[in-house]
Amino acid sequence: MFIGHFAPAFVAAALTPRSPKLGTLFVAAQLVDWGFFTLALIGVEKLRVDPAASVMVPLNLYHMPYTHSLVGAGLWALACLLVVAAGQRDLLAGLIAGLVVLSHWPLDWLVHVPDLTLNGEPPKMGLGLWNHPAIAMPLELVVTGGAFAFYVRRTRGPVGPPLVLLAVMLLFQAVNWFAPHPESAGPLLYLQALLAFALLTALAIWVGENRWFQKRGGLAFGDP
Repeated sequence: MFIGHFAPAFVAAALTPRSPKLGTLFVAAQLVDWGFFTLALIGVEKLRVDPAASVMVPLNLYHMPYTHSLVGAGLWALACLLVVAAGQRDLLAGLIAGLVVLSHWPLDWLVHVPDLTLNGEPPKMGLGLWNHPAIAMPLELVVTGGAFAFYVRRTRGPVGPPLVLLAVMLLFQAVNWFAPHPESAGPLLYLQALLAFALLTALAIWVGENRWFQKRGGLAFGDP
């Protein structure tokens, strides 16, 4: 899953005026993958290109105990919770951000072939929807589109910035699905992934600065 990971960020940003800004939640949504590709760059976590790995994703993610185990994801979530809670001086904001980080693991479980773990050791888990594109692709679009619509309905502001963000997300997803697959894993692949996350986060920051939470009754609330 790629853009589907941002669905919890859209929902969380529109839950309450105390929610972190959308840019912060976009970082939270992919924090586990920020960690994975950074650790892969320095050789701590590992993957290899393997066309037989799954129908949609030719990557064998064979060593990622610190980011894609449930325990590892929980630790990343806790770290995010503490940083956001301290930065915003609001425990609820931290909890929301931490839950967005933790959402990464169950969303990955839906699509990954068995390569996820509970604590870095076997058994490896994954429902394997990457082997069923007719299910995985619509699911990603529906989840993302539904969360985006929820965010736009629950916030007020110019509609242009969110539509630009959505268009770029869909473009990146199309590249992820339909562009030629990499021939080998290495720094270029990892940096491309990190650059994609950074560009989407920058757009999310722009969107978040131009929208405000809307409560029932039509009143909009910005930052206190």
